[in-house]
Amino acid sequence: MAMEVHWYDFVCFGIVGVAFCGSLWVIWKKEGSGKYEDKTMYESLLVARPDSEGYIGATRLGHVSSSQLWRSCWRGVHPVWLLLLRSVSFFVMVGFLIWDVLKWDASIFIYYTEWTFSLVIVYFALGSCMSAYGCWVYSLKPNSENGVTEDLEDSSWSSTATAVTFRAQEIRGTIKLQSHYDQEAIQRRAGSLGYLMQIAYQTSAGAVILTDIIFWCVIVPFLSNAHLGLNMLMGCMHTLNAFFLILDASLNSLPLPWFRLSYFVLWSCIYVIFQWVIHAFGFPCGHTLSSSFQLHGHLYGISAWLFFTSPATGSSH
Repeated sequence: MAMEVHWYDFVCFGIVGVAFCGSLWVIWKKEGSGKYEDKTMYESLLVARPDSEGYIGATRLGHVSSSQLWRSCWRGVHPVWLLLLRSVSFFVMVGFLIWDVLKWDASIFIYYTEWTFSLVIVYFALGSCMSAYGCWVYSLKPNSENGVTEDLEDSSWSSTATAVTFRAQEIRGTIKLQSHYDQEAIQRRAGSLGYLMQIAYQTSAGAVILTDIIFWCVIVPFLSNAHLGLNMLMGCMHTLNAFFLILDASLNSLPLPWFRLSYFVLWSCIYVIFQWVIHAFGFPCGHTLSSSFQLHGHLYGISAWLFFTSPATGSSH
């Protein structure tokens, strides 16, 4: 083992351990056994309801309706635009990640930048799946509703209107019956994937901010280009992730509950532990490791403060 352990290393172990356990506690408290909202009704991401006209039950804090995974926050914007944005973002970022691996080989994944970049890719992959599902759901409603409207407008007798209405309801019931099992299976998958998508989205938001701010505000100004080797690939790797994520955030309707910053802290702690492990086997970590301890510690303190003071958590302490 190439790693030498000093007394101050145990302080670092303690900081990361407290942050890791604290994150798990917050996640368990809010996701696993958290309180229910008494006045607000939500649809769970884990258990999707089989019909839009069915029962809506109260679920734990932070859960959102499955439609928020693919609907835009802007009224009148078709879900296909969000699907297009997420799909283009996914393929462009995959292309740059492949370029990065071909240039530096797979060992490039020891860096936090590649971890974050890959996580954003995972989010856009899940988001594309959810948007494709949402476009399918969205396409079912206008057809039946428009059919009823057009038939009623063309009818001038009440008896004909009644017959058309009955026929439209019969067709709608047939469509629901035919697609019942398919929708039930897809919605179960949408619930699980939607939950993972929400976690990836929240984790990416914190990780991208951390990565890009450190790179452009700390590393680039204080290191010479000869030592840093800044090029187009490196610049894009520290720009595209934030660019596409901000575009998606400006268009989607996903909320950002503060307690899910714990996933970002957990993600960062896992990376630090990973760095310890590879350093123990002889891989150099440099000064980025100690700076990661300090940055993650400060960010965890900020997120904890926001968690306990923000009304968005919906709980009293």
